Amino acid sequence: MSADEPQFELSGLDRIAAALERLAPPAPVAPDWLAHPAYVWTGTSARPVDPLEAPALALIRGVDAQKAAVAENVLRLAAGAAAHDMLLWGSRGMGKSALVRAAVRSAQDAYSGRIALIQAAPDESLATLLSELRATDRQFLILLDDLGFDAGDAGSARRLRSWLEGGVEARPANVRLAVTSNRRAIVERHMAEQDDPINPRDVVDDRLALADRFGLSLGFHACSQDDYLAIIAGYAVHYGLAFAEDDALTWSKQRGSRSGRVAWQYVNELAGRAGRSL
Repeated sequence: MSADEPQFELSGLDRIAAALERLAPPAPVAPDWLAHPAYVWTGTSARPVDPLEAPALALIRGVDAQKAAVAENVLRLAAGAAAHDMLLWGSRGMGKSALVRAAVRSAQDAYSGRIALIQAAPDESLATLLSELRATDRQFLILLDDLGFDAGDAGSARRLRSWLEGGVEARPANVRLAVTSNRRAIVERHMAEQDDPINPRDVVDDRLALADRFGLSLGFHACSQDDYLAIIAGYAVHYGLAFAEDDALTWSKQRGSRSGRVAWQYVNELAGRAGRSL
């Protein structure tokens, strides 16, 4: 720069603005909704998950009727046909979320990745996610895992009802929701409400109103001893592991329950004893 050229100095405010701009985090990169088998929605953007970790459908046992219904529904969604929103409710550890993942992975194999799984939370940002997916030429299943609303969280329940059906922000045709919960009513219910002398039935109906919005509602109940052993046997055959029924039953008694999760933990123990990885 020559001595004759004018020189400009930044004012104090300009320097502060420039410094703040340098400190500001970069804008989130728009997700590529066509590139990955699964995503985690963070509230502002999506984090890709590749590969989608899920057991083979054949390894999920003890819930045969539920498995068939979920797999068929997800296949319909992947094919672009009419499909239901799903509520999978019931006993902990019976493979509800694992079944959803397995069904999506199976549908991806059948339809060359035409469907993706998105794990999200039922907060206000879900409206933004639905808006983005509406303009995407792909099918999506949004998983809201282990859902339960406290008595003071009625707003989230109302938003979910609106997304499922009837609201101006209802989910688009290429998107369905899969919700897992330990209870069918999802929303917390107190015994005191059952004794409301004004209109106790209205209280119960309001609690069930959200569950009734799902076209497919499937209960998962604690497995019998035979089912528990059958689940272990299926994994043992698949991974080439030997086990004794008495040992497997002792394992469940020590944990105070029989479930698909406890069965898998026992299989993991078997593999560890054999010096194997799973």
